[in-house]
Amino acid sequence: MMDSKEIFRRLAFCLPENQISAGVSMKEHTTFCTGGIADLMLLPASAKQVAESLKVLKNLQVPYIIIGKGSNLIVRDGGIRGVVIKLSDNFSKTTVDKNRIRVQSGATLAAVVRAAHENGLCGMEYASGIPGTVGGAVVMNAGAYGGEIKDQLAAAKVLDKDLNELTLTTEELHFGYRKSIIAEQQYIVLEAEFLLETGNIEEAKEKMRDMNRQRREKQPLEYPSAGSTFKRPPGYYAGALIDAAGLRGLQTGGAQVSQKHAGFIINTGNATSADILKLIETVRQKVLDKCGVLLETEVKITGED
Repeated sequence: MMDSKEIFRRLAFCLPENQISAGVSMKEHTTFCTGGIADLMLLPASAKQVAESLKVLKNLQVPYIIIGKGSNLIVRDGGIRGVVIKLSDNFSKTTVDKNRIRVQSGATLAAVVRAAHENGLCGMEYASGIPGTVGGAVVMNAGAYGGEIKDQLAAAKVLDKDLNELTLTTEELHFGYRKSIIAEQQYIVLEAEFLLETGNIEEAKEKMRDMNRQRREKQPLEYPSAGSTFKRPPGYYAGALIDAAGLRGLQTGGAQVSQKHAGFIINTGNATSADILKLIETVRQKVLDKCGVLLETEVKITGED
């Protein structure tokens, strides 16, 4: 990869310099609060800035990754050689038109639910406690308490590999359990449009408060984590399998299988990404040995050792 200063110089034609940072600690951009240094981070505020930045990076053959809040991400301790494009608060414009909410992919799900309630709309209360962005939620068809993003999504605007903008319907996104066509096709989510319903907002807020109370009671929200570490295996629950293998509370360095919910691996305060990854592999192997089920990680892993 060419010198970061030269890449910085060329990117400065695409977006203001205050939206480009060098030597960024990924500990500050992941909910696990671990990870090494990224060479460069971009904070685009428009689809045009995203596309123009990507054109530069592709022409220079500079590796890049797209992140949101880093809520489903482990960055290895060696950091990221290349560029991190962060679509988060900087990329979160929200507009409401009757019962449709159009939102840039960096908006949080909680912000979408708030905007819905402010405009007399409901139906996405289940998503209010999911700690990620709309973009990540669309990629993974995020869900909770019986609801999934596909249930309210009307369309998503994406960039394809050739930097063309496409608008895809729910059917064209081929949603499944924690997956869509987006990762397979290497699309980048720019915007989502949700179709909601008018309803009793006080009842909706009460339902949301109840769901979030259950989360606080059952999940270790007081510790840094990436949410549920493993996908739900067909016919099982990951947390129950981990419990059955006797792994609740198992610790590697600062990483621990949560005492509160065995499906969560948490950072007790001084974990490294290496601690977390070692613990994940220990859990997977022991569950396979004990229960005959190979757990698949839900969290995404990137970066250098």
